[in-house]
Amino acid sequence: MQRRHFLAAAGAAAWLAVPGWARAQAPLPAGPVRIVVGFPAGGGTDVLARLLAQKLNGFWGIPVIVENRAGAAGVIAADYVAKQPGDGNTLLMSHVNSHGIAPGLQPSLAYSVERDFTPLALVGKTPTLLVGNLQQPARTLQALVALCRQQPGKVIFGSAGTGSAQHLALEIFKARAGIDVLHVPYKGSAPLMTDLMGGHVHYAFEGMTTATPLIRAGKVLALGQTLGRRSASLPDVPTVAEQGYPDFEASIWFALDAPAGLPAALADRINADIGRALALPDVAERLAQFGAEDGGGSRQRYADFGRSERQKYARVIRDAGIEPGA
Repeated sequence: MQRRHFLAAAGAAAWLAVPGWARAQAPLPAGPVRIVVGFPAGGGTDVLARLLAQKLNGFWGIPVIVENRAGAAGVIAADYVAKQPGDGNTLLMSHVNSHGIAPGLQPSLAYSVERDFTPLALVGKTPTLLVGNLQQPARTLQALVALCRQQPGKVIFGSAGTGSAQHLALEIFKARAGIDVLHVPYKGSAPLMTDLMGGHVHYAFEGMTTATPLIRAGKVLALGQTLGRRSASLPDVPTVAEQGYPDFEASIWFALDAPAGLPAALADRINADIGRALALPDVAERLAQFGAEDGGGSRQRYADFGRSERQKYARVIRDAGIEPGA
């Protein structure tokens, strides 16, 4: 059984082990419940939020709707939710950008993840994928590292933007491999992939939802993926870790948070019901299509993971001298 399925099933089993009368008396939000998403409708974060909203609506018998407040890579939505009452009626579909990277990238960030939020559950992690232009001579990770060492500062890596998860995956890899490259930030993944396929950019770390269709269509090279084990969606693409960089991980992840002050009993109830939802076959299938794995587990598991991610990215940002908007 995959770890994601095990964790979700464990959460669901723990909840189902509670006597029926106790489950019936467990607290629920007064409703209606809004899950705020910091990205436009139709994107991966939005799709996952709507999937969870549908299941929670069925579990709770109260309206659970998705509200999109796009902008600033999820920070606008996070800032909005941080200012809402901790009553369970407003939740945030958190993202690595708002809850992992932004705290270390933006010194004037208006919210504190630790102070202003109640962690509920990790929904899933997807790898970033190291992809390359089809005409590039280095077609394996080892060959690419060798090329970068032979031509320091000349191999062109694009990213979806300065300080993006894709950019920081590159910075982590540069530090681990001891290489120097030319970084070219773009305003989003679409123009980046267009220029990569056109040969203006040689390589890039890119999110799974954008890169996978291009890999399968034979339009870009796939040199590696950045979780600890291969995604079931791309079993033939080796991980960076297995190619000589143990414990390398640079994921794009999604989670659910509430404003600070949410009662512990209600937070536990929401966590358990998210576990139930993630264990459902149709949800697991949809997550697999996005390459989202390793979701579920306790509130503490997510809190510990989020804290370690913020520490990791703060260190990467500091060591690489990255500044917002640079």
